[in-house]
Amino acid sequence: MESKRQQKVARQLQKDLSDIFQKEGRSWFDNAFITVTIVRVSPDLSLARVYLSFLLNKNKEMLLDAIRERGKSIRQELGNRVRHQLRIVPDLNFYLDDTAEYAAKMDALFAGIDIPPAPEGEEN
Repeated sequence: MESKRQQKVARQLQKDLSDIFQKEGRSWFDNAFITVTIVRVSPDLSLARVYLSFLLNKNKEMLLDAIRERGKSIRQELGNRVRHQLRIVPDLNFYLDDTAEYAAKMDALFAGIDIPPAPEGEEN
């Protein structure tokens, strides 16, 4: 269970990282549309796990590797934005958020289930 402070910091980091990816990230990553879906912060606020979703991009792993390579400049830009709110800018670890693909896969599985009709003589 996250504390209120962790939740507030995570929301602020998500907002600022989304803004960074929307403005500077387009030029850094060939106009890729990057969405920050979730940010989880460690209890000591020194580490942030950032989950990203990519739309209209076929090679997601390559884009994620490019983001990880630019991690220091992203953290520096984030530090410029949160320097008055946080004493320490957390280290950023980027992960691929695959919940949309997982949900689509589960929908396809449920749609493919063939449920036979119940026999007419039974109540249940």
